[in-house]
Amino acid sequence: MSLLDLLISPAAAQSAAGAPAGNPLTSLLLPLGFIAIMFFLMIRPQMKRAKEQKEMLSKLAKGDEVLTNGGIAGRIDDIGDSFVSVEIADGVRVKLQKGAISAVLPKGTLKSV
Repeated sequence: MSLLDLLISPAAAQSAAGAPAGNPLTSLLLPLGFIAIMFFLMIRPQMKRAKEQKEMLSKLAKGDEVLTNGGIAGRIDDIGDSFVSVEIADGVRVKLQKGAISAVLPKGTLKSV
């Protein structure tokens, strides 16, 4: 009898009969479920917002009242391929990237302020 036999009983040290192998698809079901949940809760809404933003930027026209990411409200004075000139006060024009526009305001919003 060795010191190891005192710590671990010989019956517990014997390996049990092999358990029957399960279907390998069941072991992949949980990770695939997590990926599907992540897609529908995180990735899909982000793709939808990006599509709406791109659509909004493509529909910009001269005279639209817009709000920038920095909180500046103004009227579009000139539109280029990647830049927009926004008039924020009489005679004050700011040149911004199109991506800096966060929302198109309803007509007449700037007059009411």
